[in-house]
Amino acid sequence: MLAFLRLALRRVAILPAMVLGVTLLVFVVLQFSPADPAYNALGEGATAEARAAFADANGLNDPLPVRYFRFLGNLLHLDLGKTVPPSQPVADRIATAFPLTLQLTLLGLLIAVVLALLLGVTGALYRDRWPDQLTRVLSIAGIAVPSFWLGIMLIQELALRREIFPTGGYTNPADDFGGWLSTMILPAVSLAVPVAASLARLVRTSMVAELDRDYVRTATGNGLPRGVVVRGVLRNAMVTPLTVLGLRVGYLLSGAVVIETIFDLPGMGKLILEGTTGGDVALVQGTVLTIAVVFLVVNVIADLLVLLVNPRVRTV
Repeated sequence: MLAFLRLALRRVAILPAMVLGVTLLVFVVLQFSPADPAYNALGEGATAEARAAFADANGLNDPLPVRYFRFLGNLLHLDLGKTVPPSQPVADRIATAFPLTLQLTLLGLLIAVVLALLLGVTGALYRDRWPDQLTRVLSIAGIAVPSFWLGIMLIQELALRREIFPTGGYTNPADDFGGWLSTMILPAVSLAVPVAASLARLVRTSMVAELDRDYVRTATGNGLPRGVVVRGVLRNAMVTPLTVLGLRVGYLLSGAVVIETIFDLPGMGKLILEGTTGGDVALVQGTVLTIAVVFLVVNVIADLLVLLVNPRVRTV
């Protein structure tokens, strides 16, 4: 337990440095955006003098380091700036949109994990037999299918043709959980399938490696029930899949941007699209930074889960 706490503190301690690096990267990259904040704020009819006055008043002409540290100071107060007129706090827009993206990501992650375990464990337990061959084919097909294409196909088949699910829109789960599930299931499946397919291959490979170890043959020879042996093998085989799972959450978050657009969901994807098409640097900066920070936090959590699940990796 002491080794776990020591390594966990190490993982958590480097998180602020990584977040700081992400803020610097996002800030610097978006400073090269061709969008003119003064033009967006004042409109087409603003004179050059008015734009210059706006830039001076808002510190847009200050050196880059000065603007960055001002940005960090505002960030500490959860101030991400304001959108272009009609002006709204970016933090308020994100607070409204992010819960939906989080719901979509978590539901997609749940579906991906269930499918990956089902396919991966089945393939490992029936190695080189027809169930294994079937899971391999399904995994390869899942990896090859882009999420946006799968989403469009699901809309055509299950929403337009069969009318089982709605084509898009969003229902608050607090108002109608069934309606929420019906609006979220197709986009969540679209996101989950490629992730589930890649994770299934990792689960199968890790399970096969563990099943060939001496302790498995010893446990089986001593008469331990097969279910007990499989649970122990699965726990030891989860190190690599859990590590990769943290990275796949980033895929789910980034994929949600496109999927939300296809299914007309008012999440972070809609904000990024709105900010990009409208030249709203503050909105794009806030949404991208939020997604990046969440991605870092999830990866730290994944590292901690690996340490918790398998004590063999707790080496200093």
